[in-house]
Parts: sequence; C-alpha cells; structure tokens
Amino acid sequence: MTTQMIILNGGSSSGKSRIVRCLQDVLADPWLAYGIDSFIDALPARMQSSDGGLVLADDGGVRIGSDFRALEAAWMGGIAAMARAGARIIIDDIFLSGAASQQRWQKAVAGLGVLWVGVRCDSAVVAARETARGDRIPGMAVSQANVVHAGVSYDLEVDTTHTESLACARTIAARVS
Repeated sequence: MTTQMIILNGGSSSGKSRIVRCLQDVLADPWLAYGIDSFIDALPARMQSSDGGLVLADDGGVRIGSDFRALEAAWMGGIAAMARAGARIIIDDIFLSGAASQQRWQKAVAGLGVLWVGVRCDSAVVAARETARGDRIPGMAVSQANVVHAGVSYDLEVDTTHTESLACARTIAARVS
C-alpha cells in the first residue's frame, strides 16, 4: 500500500518537529505537516486550562478532558479526510495515552497507508533541550519520554539522542513507499 501518512510519536523535545521539517525537504513529493502543538494552539484559550480541555500541571503532567477529546477526534478525522483526498500528510504527535492514543489515530486513518514512527531520545537530552527552549514546563519532557511509547506499535523507530534530524528523516524517507 502506498504511504499516505507518516505519524511520528515521541515525547516533548524529542526532536519530532525538526525531523518533520527535514522530511519535507528530503521526500520527493510535497507533504503537508500538522502537529499536536498547532492543534492545541487552535483551541479556544479557555480550553487550555480547563478540566474539559487541557491542563498542564506545574510538575509537567498533562490532563486531558472530554471536550479536548471530542475536538481531537474531529481534527484527526479532518486530517484523514485530507489524506483520502490525495494529500500526503506528516503528523507530529505526543501519545500521552500510549496505545490508546495510537488506537484513536488508527480509527481515524483506517484504510490509509500509514508509516508509524517512534521518536525516542534519552531523558537527560530531552531535559536539556526543554531547558534550552524555555517554552515548556520543566519536567514535561522527562515525564513523557517513555510513557508515550507504552504499548505503541511502530514500523520504524529513530533515536535523536546522538542522531541528527536529517539522518533520522532520511531513514524514515527510505521506508516511504
């Protein structure tokens, strides 16, 4: 089956966004990129700190509410519809619920050719990246580094601990059919 979507999953500061930009450069055809951060930015401000929406705790933990899940399902369905209409799509996501997050995507993209990619990075490295970025709650990257991969099945995994984003993108691009 032709690859219509590439879905990258990894914790905060693991290097997904850089890999996505590199993928757009190395893949022969044009690919659209969408990320969970842009979805969150599109939410009404009141949902970014409410029980029904998204709550970022002081320790870096994240709580997701039912209103968030409803809009997330619609977003996923919309992304899948674009792929069904012929667009090639790269997704940059954080599977906070591990396998349950992947199942939500699987439901939305049923019947599409998807390359599932795990993006890993050592906890000490993501913590340093998080500090350097300055736009994340301290502890978020370390708290997500492993939990996002729990029970998730991948076609391919890359590790940005010692591998540059471009090399990871080339590895992923080689698997796109």
